[in-house]
Amino acid sequence: MENDDDTKEDTQSQVNNSVSMEKNCCNEDTFRLHMVTWNVATADPPDDVSSLLHLNSPKAPDLYVIGLQEVYAAPHRFIIDMAVEDSWSHLFMSSLAPRGYLKVSSIRMQGLLLLFFSKLAHVPFIRDIQDTYTRTGIFGYWGNKGGVSIRLSFYGHMLCFLNCHLAAHMQYASQRVDEFEYILDTQTFDPKKTPHILDHKLVFWFGDLNFRVQDHGMHFLRNCITSHKFNLLWSKDQLTMMKKKEAVLQEFDEGPLDFQPTYKFDRFSDRYDSSGKMRKPAWTDRILWRVKPKETPPEEEKDEDRDSGLDEKNTKQQQEEEEFPLKLKQDSYTSNMEYGVSDHKPVIGIFTLELRKMYETPLVRVCAEGEWSADFDAMVIYSPLQPFPSSAWDWIGLYKVGFRSVSDYITYTWVKDDEVSFNDELTQVYVSKDEIPVLGGECVLCYYCSTLQCIVGISSPFKVQESKVAIEEGLAPENINGLDKATAS
Repeated sequence: MENDDDTKEDTQSQVNNSVSMEKNCCNEDTFRLHMVTWNVATADPPDDVSSLLHLNSPKAPDLYVIGLQEVYAAPHRFIIDMAVEDSWSHLFMSSLAPRGYLKVSSIRMQGLLLLFFSKLAHVPFIRDIQDTYTRTGIFGYWGNKGGVSIRLSFYGHMLCFLNCHLAAHMQYASQRVDEFEYILDTQTFDPKKTPHILDHKLVFWFGDLNFRVQDHGMHFLRNCITSHKFNLLWSKDQLTMMKKKEAVLQEFDEGPLDFQPTYKFDRFSDRYDSSGKMRKPAWTDRILWRVKPKETPPEEEKDEDRDSGLDEKNTKQQQEEEEFPLKLKQDSYTSNMEYGVSDHKPVIGIFTLELRKMYETPLVRVCAEGEWSADFDAMVIYSPLQPFPSSAWDWIGLYKVGFRSVSDYITYTWVKDDEVSFNDELTQVYVSKDEIPVLGGECVLCYYCSTLQCIVGISSPFKVQESKVAIEEGLAPENINGLDKATAS
């Protein structure tokens, strides 16, 4: 029989190695962000989105943020999409999961859809995830227009992504600004940290914002586009014009519009609207951002007039800005002309996010103990590395390598069920052999914190062996090695 001390030492070694992925992959302070906005005009998705996501690029993004507008939302389809994932989400998840990206969060409001993907290595450092929506269509009661947002903490820095579809037509530029301000005012989050959108350190505002190019005639517009003299149209772009007089818009930055207007096209062509309406081309689809301005030092006040609580908060924010700076640089801002399923062309923004991490250690280390197969019960070991709000509702999921979302688990175990205290630092959790897939394959374990509603620890990949008993009894062919059939059944 093995010595208990040796067993403990081996187990501790496994736990120490379990987060090598995080240490090796997450030690850089520069991150690549790939953003897409696309009004898909109720169309079904194309067969392939490799070009849209730059999947063949040598520089793989750390994060993908995809905002769609006018996803088909007829009542019968919408009900089906709520029960099972919609076809657009399915396409993006299927395209990104094999490359090591996880859908961290998503939100849908009728035709508006927002998806946030991350490389698996960053997932334990994405916390404080919340989403919300605001309707602005038909007196604020209908969700065909409005905004959906996802906010989260990325290595301690609060980010917010707001996908909007604003009022249409040339004459409603002011209404579009009013709708944007209404969305900013009404969307609220956890009041302890960043209660409003503009409280976040970095905000992205994107979508079909519907601003048009006014005054110029169709002949001049098309000549400028054909000759690639886009700059001659910028001064009459409504968003550019509104920024000159609206203070809130002046806080947002945008790259130069050095690509042809993305609306309105005849479907499956590069030809602008040839219908009887002959709508003018416009940059309706945009990506803007705002880095929160630094807090200005308060003016000298008399001691009795100073709000000590507010003063202390401002001082703390200034110290955080100095100790943990955040910078954003746009590397590319363009449209993709090859997709024709919609009367809009998608817009892509690629950014470099530079920040100093507020933490580099996951909240929990988790690993598989010993050999795993469906022939015997297995053990999971986890170890909290920092204080966090754990509860009896926390669970550890077993996932196939390349899983698509947190709900993609093969099986899970509650951390308080069949728990055995191993020592002061480690906890063992039992997993029944009946829950382990017979066919085996490459897997990972993820610790999910119910209070924080996110994954706070991920193991290194490990091999689940095929069940020898099942093979001997003819329940599993010897030439199969994987989890596809197990997860499909």
